[in-house]
Amino acid sequence: MASLNPVNYGTPRRSSDTQITLEIDGQSVTVPQGTSVMRAAIESGIEVPKLCASDMLEPFGSCRLCLVEIEGRKGYPASCTTEVSEGMQVATQTDKLNQIRRGVVELYLSDHPGESLTPEGHGDDELLELADRLDVTEVRYNKGRNHQLATVDGSNPYFDFDASRCIVCSRCVRACNEVQGTFALTVDGRGFASMISAGTDDDNFLSSECVSCGACIQACPTEALIEKDVVEMGMPERSVTTTCAYCGVGCSFNAELKGDEVVRMVPAKQGKANQGHSCVKGRFAWGYTNHPDRITKPMVRDKITDPWREVSWDEAIAFSVDKINGIREQYGSGALGAITSSRCTNEETFLVQKLARAVFNTNNVDTCARVCHSPTGYGLNSTFGTSAGTQDFVSVEKCDVILVIGANPTDAHPVFGSQMKRRLRQGARLIVCDPRAIDLVRSPHVQADYHLQLRPGTNVALVNSMAHTILSEGLENRVFVEERCDMDEYDGWREFILRDENSPENTEQYTGVPASMVREAARLYATGGNGAIYYGLGVTEHSQGSTMVMGMANIAMATGNIGRPGMGVNPLRGQNNVQGSCDMGSFPHELPGYRHVSDQNVRDIFEKEWGVTIGSEPGLRIPNMIDAATAGTFKGLYVQGEDILQSDPNIKHIAAGLAAMECVIIQDIFLNETASYAHVFLPGSTFLEKDGTFTNAERRINRVRKIQTAPAGYADWEITQLLAQALGYPMNYSHPSEIMDEIARTTPTFKGVSFDKIDALGSVQWPCNDDNPEGTPVMHVDTFVRGKGKFMLTPFVPTEERANRKFPLLLTTGRILSQYNVGAQTRRTANRLWHAEDWLEVHPSDAEMRGIKDGTLVAVASRMGETTLRAKVSERMTPGVVYTTFHFPETAANVVTTEFSDWATECPEYKVTAVEVRPCNTMSEWQRRYIDTREKQQQIESEQSVRDPDSVAAGFDAGDKEWEPAE
Repeated sequence: MASLNPVNYGTPRRSSDTQITLEIDGQSVTVPQGTSVMRAAIESGIEVPKLCASDMLEPFGSCRLCLVEIEGRKGYPASCTTEVSEGMQVATQTDKLNQIRRGVVELYLSDHPGESLTPEGHGDDELLELADRLDVTEVRYNKGRNHQLATVDGSNPYFDFDASRCIVCSRCVRACNEVQGTFALTVDGRGFASMISAGTDDDNFLSSECVSCGACIQACPTEALIEKDVVEMGMPERSVTTTCAYCGVGCSFNAELKGDEVVRMVPAKQGKANQGHSCVKGRFAWGYTNHPDRITKPMVRDKITDPWREVSWDEAIAFSVDKINGIREQYGSGALGAITSSRCTNEETFLVQKLARAVFNTNNVDTCARVCHSPTGYGLNSTFGTSAGTQDFVSVEKCDVILVIGANPTDAHPVFGSQMKRRLRQGARLIVCDPRAIDLVRSPHVQADYHLQLRPGTNVALVNSMAHTILSEGLENRVFVEERCDMDEYDGWREFILRDENSPENTEQYTGVPASMVREAARLYATGGNGAIYYGLGVTEHSQGSTMVMGMANIAMATGNIGRPGMGVNPLRGQNNVQGSCDMGSFPHELPGYRHVSDQNVRDIFEKEWGVTIGSEPGLRIPNMIDAATAGTFKGLYVQGEDILQSDPNIKHIAAGLAAMECVIIQDIFLNETASYAHVFLPGSTFLEKDGTFTNAERRINRVRKIQTAPAGYADWEITQLLAQALGYPMNYSHPSEIMDEIARTTPTFKGVSFDKIDALGSVQWPCNDDNPEGTPVMHVDTFVRGKGKFMLTPFVPTEERANRKFPLLLTTGRILSQYNVGAQTRRTANRLWHAEDWLEVHPSDAEMRGIKDGTLVAVASRMGETTLRAKVSERMTPGVVYTTFHFPETAANVVTTEFSDWATECPEYKVTAVEVRPCNTMSEWQRRYIDTREKQQQIESEQSVRDPDSVAAGFDAGDKEWEPAE
């Protein structure tokens, strides 16, 4: 159980080898040098009144409430801005101090409504709490000029700003600046006219640069900034700590409840990944968990053209078992497969791959992680010996040079993006490699030293040219290489890299990046101090994704930027449990812990544990399953929490494969696009409705704790267990902790992991074993996991997807702050207010050539298909490159993406699609029929609930145009 009111120590914790001893109110206190008097007092259990002070912010000293008396000093210094010194004697409670404090509080109350916005006492208003504590019961000042008629800014869908309650303590401004780094707020005016301003003509939060991270609300001491839900529902009564289910940062939150109803999600200060910060998604966009679109009862149908029938759990499971057994008897186990989810817990993912291997008797299991970060696993395992990032997030605080490649941290991983921006404001240097000018290239108080704006598909050429510069100019760390790496492999790599084909002057023709800029950036990375690489899907989702990961590992080893805080090679994982789904054995060739199915010793471990025989040959990946389905040999698929019809490339082919199957079982919270082809729908659970763990991008295993009961009655792990039991396999767990115990018994990197240990430590980073009983924040410290680091040859092979006369532009894709993945969750929240549809960013020169203006409806056509969306003319792109997001199913961005994929892992090449863009005045045929279908579905649902046995959920017809929605 988390605390509803965590202690506010007033100023941040300081670290120092020097300890200072002082006396506070007669009590001896020892703290690190640099600690404030306020923090020293509060850590010792001595409360000091305060309003402008927060342990999330640097000391400010404006409220005049934390005054203390210090022997030998005149006056009453502010304890928040006064550092401790040896032998100091401090008094925090004297008659004079209390008199001053009461007077200050009375002055504040003279321009304050005097009561909380909630009926529960003083609510979140620290000023009213102080008034109670100091026994300030009346205000002696006449009501002169005041701000009590100020209007409330309710423009933001999640919170209000009531200027009548504001004391201009600047905590919100400082939180926006210091914690979030957006600098959206300011204090406008002087004296009585001083007010917090959002800095826009409309002067409201919605039209400002505010990103709705919630830092200002968390900082506000007077309810001037307050969540609308708190005003409506009242103050929460209890709190449970859990983990956010959005991106791979893995933020810890305190879910605060009133009764059994969630009132708000507050970022946990003890969260080791987020350290008390949050973003708009994790902080506010959790309302989808109670959205009326949720399916709450199982449904089945014999054919995808039939109406759904609502049934009991027993009937749904029996229906599924009959279908699965029928397929197995007629076609064999190879005709069955499963897909795990990167949104579900480790324990749930582990059970799905176990279901495939131990119950279906097949290695046909894959995960959505393959379509994003599987090249990370392959590339880092080949070079370092493990398939994960090398550092913890806090390591960025020791970076001197940050190299961001194919990632957009401020949009896709915003909490870590804020942490990165803090380090940049402190003086770290920045190199951005991206076809698009992401916010980090230039934003308030942050500017990249170099933006290498390369052409999509040329990552490998760029990293090879950087390596060429490092070696040809003698910038490598020869001592590190000789001590830590395989020298034969290094010599071969060195000979390859120093070829003229890899020089910046030669690769410029492919990348479009001036050779001089490449050389300067490479010199900075090699010689600028601690250098860390952070990368995302702009690296992995290419035909040479694995090659590029190895290329980044090569330059990290060559410069010695590995094995210590402030450096390393760090993938920014997209979904909340992408790392975990990979760890849990979701790939057809690997058992949990990244061990190949061909290894008899590994199979022996699981065969003994599970009591079955496991095949030694890898199974089918998702593309192989779809190919086999269209060929008539793959017939049954169990999908937990994944929507391949929206998220995978070439969705016409995906639709054809799904339509050819005899049994598709979807387990999810909403009727997603893939469910249009399903025969069984099993209603799943959200992160608020289950126990378990997520593993974030820094290998941190965080607890997920059940807050409320799933409306359908079961958590996802329980549903998988029900299916296994009905199929005759003894899968009998009473709690997810028992599943984690099995993972620990069978997987060496998880040997020391347990729910009890995570609860005790807060979180654990694998590997956690006998050598590292409390986990491993930084990997490869003294030696690489594989022993010697291995340099890999990385020849640049241009993608087969090329711009040509018919399709002269290159389309690349990415994400936006307010939406998440395929949008199933965020589209069902007020986040739609910021991003209600996908847009196509087009460079002004390309737009002018085609007669395109802002807001123009355009057709985007490739050799695979066509879709339409609105254009946004933007100089973020270079001429010849266009960009869109993929958050809305009606956009169907993957209608146009191709079948090309990474050579090693079949991760799709989402980032390079040759297209043409032209103005149009109608939606594409696909979209028109999609919207028509949805309108028919909504009409049916309004007349007859989808939960009625006779209702219909729209499906897709697999006739002559198998990719189109059914009539």
